[in-house]
Parts: sequence; C-alpha cells; structure tokens
Amino acid sequence: MNVPDVVLIVDDVPDNLSVLHDALDEAGYTVLVATHGEQALQRAAQAQPDIILLDALMPGMDGFEVARRLKADAQTAAIPVVFMTGLTETEHLVAALAAGGVDYVTKPLKPAEVLARMQVHLGTARRARSQAQQALQARSALDAFGYASMTVRVADGRILWQTALARRLLLAYGDNPGDAGSATVGETLRQWMARQLDGVLQGLAEPPRWVLAAPQPVAGSDRRLVLHLHPPMEEGQGGELLVVMREESGSAAAQLLREAFALTAKEAEVLFWVAQGKINRDIADIVGSSPATVKKHLERIHAKLGVETRTAAAALALGRLRQGG
Repeated sequence: MNVPDVVLIVDDVPDNLSVLHDALDEAGYTVLVATHGEQALQRAAQAQPDIILLDALMPGMDGFEVARRLKADAQTAAIPVVFMTGLTETEHLVAALAAGGVDYVTKPLKPAEVLARMQVHLGTARRARSQAQQALQARSALDAFGYASMTVRVADGRILWQTALARRLLLAYGDNPGDAGSATVGETLRQWMARQLDGVLQGLAEPPRWVLAAPQPVAGSDRRLVLHLHPPMEEGQGGELLVVMREESGSAAAQLLREAFALTAKEAEVLFWVAQGKINRDIADIVGSSPATVKKHLERIHAKLGVETRTAAAALALGRLRQGG
C-alpha cells in the first residue's frame, strides 16, 4: 500500500489555502496548513512533510526567514521548499533560492502548475532518500561484519560521519574521534590520506592501507587496526575518502596462512610480515632470528607457494588473508 505524500502549505491568505488544499486533496496528497511562520516551523518539525509550499510574504516572520530556519534545522533541512510569490523581480526570486528554496511558483496560483512542479521535486527528494538509505544500510552491514567505516574530508581531516564501531576503534587505538561532524582524525593520518588521495581517485587496483598499533598493547596481544582508503560512496566528493577499518591479529593471520599453504609456524609468521612489506632485517627482529634464517625460510616459502619472487609470495598471502579475514 502506497502512503500518500504529505504537503505543508504555508500562507496567511485563506483563499490561497482553500484553492491549493482542494486541488492537492483531490490529487491524493495529505495536506497540512499553517497560516504564519512560527506555526509552519512547528508543523514541519512535528509532521516531517515530504514538501512545503511556502508563501514568500507574510506578516511577522516572512517566508524567506522560515526557509532559512527550516534549512538550519537538521530535522527539516532535507524537505524541499517551493516558494509561492507574487514578486517577480529578479532579486526576490534570487532571495527565495538563496534562502533554501528549490523552486518557486508565481501568484495568482495555477494548481496544475503547482502540482507539476511538486512532482518533480518530490521525485528528486525520494531518490535522495533512497541513496541515503542505501548508504546507511551499507555502513550498517560493514559494522555487522566486524568492519567500521567513516568518511573524512581530507583538506582538514574532519570526520563527516562514522559508525559506532569506527568511533570505538579509533578511541581504543589512540586517535580521538569525538562526535561525527565535529571531530578530526589525527594529523599524521590526515597527511597520509592527503598523499594517497590522488591515487585512490585514479582507481588504484588495491586501496592503500594504514596500520595503527594499539598504544598500550595487552601483553601477548598483537592486535592492530588496519585502515583501507576508498573513493566515497556518493559522487562529486573528490576531497573526501571512505575509510573502512578492521581490527586484525598478526598471529591469527599467520595461522590462516599456515593452514592455507601447509607452512610451518615460523614460515607462516615470516610470510605474514613479508605481506606487510617488511624487509628481512625487520622480520628477523620481529620473529627473533637472524636475517640469514629469514632468507632460508623465505626460500622454502617460495617453493611451497610455487612462486619465484617475494612480491608474488606477498600477493598470494594478501589474497588469502582477504578471503579468510
């Protein structure tokens, strides 16, 4: 069953209200009315109409101020506003659009024209809501599968939105996220994101990764936070990046590689760190052996994986970790 769209008409002239009310009611809309600005703001906040038809000139608070207040309130900002005005001077029409109106109709009103204009903007609003719902569903799905996500404006590092899990993880790993819309990521992370932005927007095959180690790791724990950068979900946002993050454990990943490629525990550990881009000397320090021993482990790893190069071994390991993560 389709729910009828709700239209709020705001006009201080009873005859205008009557004409529009009857035409919209006959067309199948649910119609609400308001006769002054304060009442319009209250009705809009309470009823959340799908569209507002707003008289530009009213005693007290005029339509321009009503529109500005509607757009300043997060609850009503997305509702399309169509101005009704007898003013045809360019500066008045510009003022209507500057106040947040999406369109205007001139008086005396022609109900057929009003209906046609409304249908256009209702369709646009429905598509915008659908896209927003899809984006929200995608973010919720990421959280449900153990991933966290946020969008960051790279120019100043501001977090535009973040899931609850993203906020918890950033807080746990020493990057204070605050509240979405007001918080920023750490400066080091923001600078790295800025350097990666061009490559991400050019469609690199593999999204760049950033790894955060816990500032005070629990004894025996090797958990870390891995961040992947992607272009944003919505188009036209070239200065923003979608960040998808997940907490990982090196030992769990090494165990996965051990089972996947029939490696020894030490070989799996070496392969894991090779996949993270570590050189033999660094791997030797991590696993507690010499660079020469690491080199021997790596030779056996190449044989078991059927590859000849370190890069090929790392690619196979990363592919398997993504499948099994």
